[in-house]
Amino acid sequence: MLKNKSKKNRQEINEESRELKRKRKHKGLPSGSRFNGKQNNKKTLNIIKDPRIGSKKPISLVQTDDPIIKVNQPKKVKLTPEQELDQLENDTKLDHLLDLVEQGKTLTNEQQSYLDNKLDRIDQLMKQLGYEDNDFDDELEEPKEDIVSLLKRN
Repeated sequence: MLKNKSKKNRQEINEESRELKRKRKHKGLPSGSRFNGKQNNKKTLNIIKDPRIGSKKPISLVQTDDPIIKVNQPKKVKLTPEQELDQLENDTKLDHLLDLVEQGKTLTNEQQSYLDNKLDRIDQLMKQLGYEDNDFDDELEEPKEDIVSLLKRN
């Protein structure tokens, strides 16, 4: 019942212990890692500043009718009648809708209301600026004939 174990001699035991010591020596972090530049760069890259931290906006702790914080709303620029008329004349959507009407195509309710509103506004601006639309007046009225010209025809 004796087991045959091969006993190691002193020299083999010393070699194994040296190997284990070498393996243990290379475990862990390298010495002086605290002051190496590589380690510090990694930390600064990982830390991204949160823009929400350190905000200087006043925040009311109690709900009131008069708010301290004012929301920036875009201000509408007041156009002069000339500028507004130029803007309406250069409106591509309006031009497209007028082309459709000239071609005899039907418009949707939204397109028709847009067209009517813009044309009404153009009429208001032209009256306000004193412009007269003589082009349409000539087409609607029949030319007046003199009695003399009627007699010459017959």
